[in-house]
Amino acid sequence: MNSRSSSLSARSPRLRQRPAALSRRLSSAISAADQGENALPTGAGDHEIEAEIEEIRRYEDFTTIDWVQDAAREQLRRRAQRKENAGFFQREGGVGWRRKVWESYDAGQGWIVVSLIGAAIGLNAAFLNIVTEWLSDVKLGYCTSAFYLNENFCCWGAENGCAEWHRWSSIWSVNYFLYIIFATLFSLTSASLVKSFAPYAAGSGISEIKCIIAGFVMKGFLGFWTLLIKSIGLPLAIASGLSVGKEGPSVHYAVCTGNVISRFFDKYKRNAAKTREILSACAAAGVAVAFGSPIGGVLFSLEEMSSYFPLKTMWRSYFCALVATAVLAAMNPFRTGQLVMFQVRYDRDWHFFEIIFFILIGLFGGLYGAFVMKWNLRAQAFRKRYLSKYAVLEATLLATATAILCYPNMFLRIDMTESLEILFLECEGAHDYDGLCDSKNRWSMIFSLAIATTLRVFLVIISYGCKVPAGIFVPSMAIGASFGRMVGILVQALHESFPNSAFFASCQPDVPCITPGTYAFLGAGAALSGIMHITVSVVVIMFELTGALTYILPTMIVVGVTKAVSDRFGKGGIADRMIWFNGFPFLDNKEEHTFGVPVSQVMTSEMTVLPASGLNLKQLENLLAKNKFQGFPIVEDRASNTLQGYIGRTELRYAIDRAKRERPVLPSARCFFAPPAAGIVLTPASSAPPVTFDEIPSASRQLSIDFSRFIDPTPLTVHPRLPLETVMELFKKMGPRVILIEYRGTLGGLVTVKDCLKYQFKVEASENPRDDSAVEEGQEKLWVLLKRAAAWLAERAASVTGGRIKIAARSRNSQYAGLPSGDESVGLVSRDYILDGTEDVDEGVELEDR
Repeated sequence: MNSRSSSLSARSPRLRQRPAALSRRLSSAISAADQGENALPTGAGDHEIEAEIEEIRRYEDFTTIDWVQDAAREQLRRRAQRKENAGFFQREGGVGWRRKVWESYDAGQGWIVVSLIGAAIGLNAAFLNIVTEWLSDVKLGYCTSAFYLNENFCCWGAENGCAEWHRWSSIWSVNYFLYIIFATLFSLTSASLVKSFAPYAAGSGISEIKCIIAGFVMKGFLGFWTLLIKSIGLPLAIASGLSVGKEGPSVHYAVCTGNVISRFFDKYKRNAAKTREILSACAAAGVAVAFGSPIGGVLFSLEEMSSYFPLKTMWRSYFCALVATAVLAAMNPFRTGQLVMFQVRYDRDWHFFEIIFFILIGLFGGLYGAFVMKWNLRAQAFRKRYLSKYAVLEATLLATATAILCYPNMFLRIDMTESLEILFLECEGAHDYDGLCDSKNRWSMIFSLAIATTLRVFLVIISYGCKVPAGIFVPSMAIGASFGRMVGILVQALHESFPNSAFFASCQPDVPCITPGTYAFLGAGAALSGIMHITVSVVVIMFELTGALTYILPTMIVVGVTKAVSDRFGKGGIADRMIWFNGFPFLDNKEEHTFGVPVSQVMTSEMTVLPASGLNLKQLENLLAKNKFQGFPIVEDRASNTLQGYIGRTELRYAIDRAKRERPVLPSARCFFAPPAAGIVLTPASSAPPVTFDEIPSASRQLSIDFSRFIDPTPLTVHPRLPLETVMELFKKMGPRVILIEYRGTLGGLVTVKDCLKYQFKVEASENPRDDSAVEEGQEKLWVLLKRAAAWLAERAASVTGGRIKIAARSRNSQYAGLPSGDESVGLVSRDYILDGTEDVDEGVELEDR
């Protein structure tokens, strides 16, 4: 057995004999600690170089942050900063008051940033709530006393409307037509803004933020333009009546707010690990203001968003959520003291015989989540294959169709948050919405609720994923609430039909036995848990919405049943499925794997390596131009393949540009990744001898460039027989960008997250083979049908208007939506398709950025 049998290999002794300049670029905190007091202090020049490289790296799209190197760089940054500030703060041999103030500010900077972010998130949430409610009511009517007031504020204190609130017309058909027009205009405006200014503002953003917090870089996704367009387009999308919600996107705009504000502080601008803490806290605050649930927001960030959640991050998340909800409460957007419109209070108890019906609701939640995820992914594949060029038209037509279908139904016509408020309420002592609590209307209400549940499921499947700001939290809760209310009404009717049955023996005679509103509340929690596959945070969120301790046990029962049913149909919620669908390189901590193979079966053995010496500058630049790899192993020579270190693409590009800036370099200049032999002129180097004009030709032929200070001499290496499961745990826990496979000092290959995921998908595909040809054929037929319908519509419009209105149509022979035809079309996304930062064209997400 060789001496290198440990799983985390130490570098060979020859690497430790290098000059101290190499030891300044360590890749892991372990190797930094091994140097101890023997390491030379990092100079200001090296710290400057690190800062410049990090500034360049910030703008590299679709790359992965190496958390091991990031932690080591942060330690070096702190050491250099302490050294730079020591002279300024030192006074007469002692520590002055200025240093104490500065250290106090540096220690409390995180709390200052979190407070500012929380306040900004709370203000934005209040603004969005007010604007969304007004835009939603404008579709139905207007306030004569003040046009800027919605119906609730216009008729403040009135039970059944007021004289100041007018419908647009007394004619039902005119109101119907205006409702459709407003919905179409709102959706058109929202989709146009997203396409023109911030494509990343579309969708929910939760799946992308999970990857960003894990270390995946997506340029522009958390930028100012995305924040602005998300905040403007979200109320328009909700008011258009599309079956989308604002609670999911609230996480996105909250994280955007945190990213924009934290960039004003150097401590977070240059440190990815610190930024990760802030983003996790912002995700918690986003859920907190969406549901009025600060503790639920923290648990959501812990359970769903963050792959790394230490105690310090939990405290930051709690404080950020607390500040955000406090500011939202101070703004009081609904003037009722409630943080969200559908906040309710229950003062009745439940009965044990109702557990049977609670289990039924839990079964519905699990089945709903599995059904919607399956068909929504198929709708997303169809959208990506055929409709990618028609994003604005698709969103507009969806809103028009939704308005046409929803207006006749009393529960679909109004805003979803308002419908949740109505469905959650108790009948006794509360406003009766259109006879919902009247026993004479019981069967008509059951029919309306069944229609609302069915239609909403269909609309969620086709709407979630269109190119407007869109979430799925509240639509799912509205579906669960309508189903739950329907079950509650049926149980109430059953009790009234058989009041003396032994089944209802625990009911008191003078108190209402069944409260349908609680069934709606539990149905909302079941649907939310079913679509997101979250448990504890749902229970806490629903508890904070109601404040009813007595309903914690029923909520836990419902969520537990939902979780059990959901897991039978696959792991992961809609956010995890979208990560897979878009091809993001993300290893989920919640997944457990047993492959039983060594890492050598997964590693990439055909690598582009750089010899420590022997390349010239022209060859090196050609190598960079010909491939898109994010880094290159350094070997002693290609024959022996003895590992010397690793250099990232950013560092290599920066080193070449820096050498060219400092003095002229010929393309034939030799490049060294280890200290060259004595007597050779180096660039850059301050000790180079002076060169006369007569000596320029000979000196140029000898000129070489030393890149040794830019390489990582201690990359993370493992033995080729190490189990793949252990390597995946290293990626999850430590977060390196690449792991090198080394055996007795010889480089055997390398492995990345992409390689692990490819093997995982390959194994899953072999264990569960499936044929998608029937699905693709069905999509093809649907697309042909849609094209024929569009052509017929164009012909009818031209004939009715006498040719004055012409709708342009593509030729029958044109390619679908600009995509390749035949076998080259995108189709259903392959599970081998994973983003790793080397793509020129991305099929998973839009690359346009602002």
